[in-house]
Amino acid sequence: MRKSVIFIADSLDNAHKFQQVLSGLDVDVAAGSSAQFEKLLAQNPGYDLVVLEARGDAPSRVAQAERLLLEDASAALLVIADEDQLGSLRLPVRIRTDFVVHGAGAGECSVRICNLLWPGDESTACDLLAVDAMTINLATYQVTVAGDPLDLTYLEYALLAFLVTHPGRTYSRDALLRRVWGFDYYGGSRTVDVHVRRVRAKLGPDLAQHLETIRSVGYLWNA
Repeated sequence: MRKSVIFIADSLDNAHKFQQVLSGLDVDVAAGSSAQFEKLLAQNPGYDLVVLEARGDAPSRVAQAERLLLEDASAALLVIADEDQLGSLRLPVRIRTDFVVHGAGAGECSVRICNLLWPGDESTACDLLAVDAMTINLATYQVTVAGDPLDLTYLEYALLAFLVTHPGRTYSRDALLRRVWGFDYYGGSRTVDVHVRRVRAKLGPDLAQHLETIRSVGYLWNA
């Protein structure tokens, strides 16, 4: 089902990034500056999500958004905040809310938007992630390259999907074991290296370049 999104930002970097993210989703977008916030809400009744850049005085901006969105309890809120504001950031509890840190990758922003707009098991265009010739279907756990299915084991798929949905962040082997294998896994961290090698081999040389080794740390998906 097509959704309605109101995007509020005063910086060009977020405006450009989220324009790209939202253009790939099944949504209608009304965008403007913080000074136009209330006007946009009034002009777009029935909106489903507000994406709010809350840089500067983040607590007061979030509090204003909560007050306005409580008038439409079905709408959700995604807050864009600076990392140094996280200690004072308090998200509303009476409306569905999530946040991303300023500078988060497009893949992460897309996933968080989708989780707010299409919660649960509803299959949407958000389930599809495209990187060059590769498409990952998060709903069916399938990966294709140039239209051809990739034969991945579950853990190979889970490792690839996790890294692709968290681009631009380096994860240690131990962190990947916790996030992908789970807390009940007691094997050695070198199993991550083995799975990374297998995933790279199956992706092929062009796509494998995105999966970078960060020496003495771990692995990074570079979008």
